[in-house]
Amino acid sequence: MGAAVKRIVLSGYYGYKNSGDEAVLQSILLALQKEGGRHGVRVEPIVLSGDPAWTDRMYGVRAAHRMKPMEVIRAIRQSDGLISGGGSLLQDATGAKTIPYYLAIIKLAQWFGKPTFVYSQGIGPVRRKMFYSWISRVYNKCQYLSVRDSESAELLAQMGIRGERVEVVPDPVMGLTPRDNGSLRNPSETDRPVVGVSVRYWKEDRSELRKLAKCLGRLEEERGIEIRFLPFHLPDDERASLDVMDWMNAKGKPNVHIVRDVIHPQDMLAQVGQCDLLIGMRLHSLIYAASQYVPVIGISYDPKIDQFLHRLGMEAAGSTDHMDVPKILEEVDRLLRGKMQWIESKRLLIDQLKEAAHRPAEHILSLMQESKRALKEGS
Repeated sequence: MGAAVKRIVLSGYYGYKNSGDEAVLQSILLALQKEGGRHGVRVEPIVLSGDPAWTDRMYGVRAAHRMKPMEVIRAIRQSDGLISGGGSLLQDATGAKTIPYYLAIIKLAQWFGKPTFVYSQGIGPVRRKMFYSWISRVYNKCQYLSVRDSESAELLAQMGIRGERVEVVPDPVMGLTPRDNGSLRNPSETDRPVVGVSVRYWKEDRSELRKLAKCLGRLEEERGIEIRFLPFHLPDDERASLDVMDWMNAKGKPNVHIVRDVIHPQDMLAQVGQCDLLIGMRLHSLIYAASQYVPVIGISYDPKIDQFLHRLGMEAAGSTDHMDVPKILEEVDRLLRGKMQWIESKRLLIDQLKEAAHRPAEHILSLMQESKRALKEGS
């Protein structure tokens, strides 16, 4: 007799080739597969994607177009439940349509009587107070709620969602591993430190990127450090990286280069693991690095950067509003000199975060199995 099959719809910002969000998806898929095996369940995901054909090719899963209502309805009706997350789905910083969209997907599943689960989401910012009651009504009907930081749990409490219903867990990407498990760099391989850099556009005048370019230029010229740009969101981050390289006058400099055409999250994770230090504006660049025991320097443009760094017992070294070049240079020197001390001081915490990253998948599969047993006993 074969394993029981559970079809689970996954709703998130998937199919847009953003390495961070794709890493969230890959992490959830792997966690569900692992936990399904422990429960004797074969999980068949149905991913709501902006590019279903690409998602299918990348992960070998069934996908439906997230913006085509009939495809979404068909996927949900054929499913045994829906997962919303992870990532920063419930926020209105990027526009007023984001929160209604993700709530509507959950509400649609609830209308069809499907169990709904929130998987390690980052909540906020939610500047439009009218969304508070909408979120509360939909989330209070979910079977399981988890968020990736205490600040998100506190915001949900302000919306009327009881704290005991919300589990605080790490970002799912903390549990991701490279496809090549031998990616961790041996510090003795070369005398030249490698600093990975993840940048993004934020301010219209690009002043923060120009200041960072000044900082990176000094690292390369004065300290002989190799600068390796790692674009996480294509094509925007690649363009931002090339702009910073231009401001560094990096043309012809062998110690400054950009990693191109790395799409799969686990391959980018391996690239990060080859660095001695990572300077990151993208949240998931910092999560990738921490999970691979690579010291991090965070440049904050959003509270979610600070929230993750706080979980590591760290503060951002700068922000898009205040980029202190001498301070960042000092932090680079300190972390490169004390790399092994940083790793040893953070190892236990990082290991705990990596282990806890699988908890939502454990709970969701357990709840689905309990629901199945309850239905059998009641029939």
